[in-house]
Amino acid sequence: MKQRVPVSQIMTKALIAVPTNKKLSEVNKLLVEYNIRHIPVIEAETVVGIISSNDILKIGYGATDLDQGALDAIYDSYKLVDVMTKNPLVVTDETNIKDVAELFSKQQFHSLPVVGKDNDLLGIVTTTDMINYLIAQY
Repeated sequence: MKQRVPVSQIMTKALIAVPTNKKLSEVNKLLVEYNIRHIPVIEAETVVGIISSNDILKIGYGATDLDQGALDAIYDSYKLVDVMTKNPLVVTDETNIKDVAELFSKQQFHSLPVVGKDNDLLGIVTTTDMINYLIAQY
């Protein structure tokens, strides 16, 4: 197995990020449209939070008989900043994959925003990225 491979080699670089004022219904549409589970939340290119599909699903839990318009109304009764994980742990693009794997294992995270030296958002690394990397090693 390769040693000291930076996370920049496996992270998703073409990512979607949203500003803090984005409606939750719009965030949900992005998650569904792009078949993703996590979206970084930014202010002026700086990561201030992360929102997951599970965060949004919790809001609509038990509302199985509602149409999408009714669900969107429920989602939009909340503000993104009230639902997202604030000040998430981030890694730099130079953090090695082993260290990221340890964070996923110990912290039970499923994604981590990846930032550059100026704390600007460069990408996101997920457990799926990690699994795909491990598969490629065999």
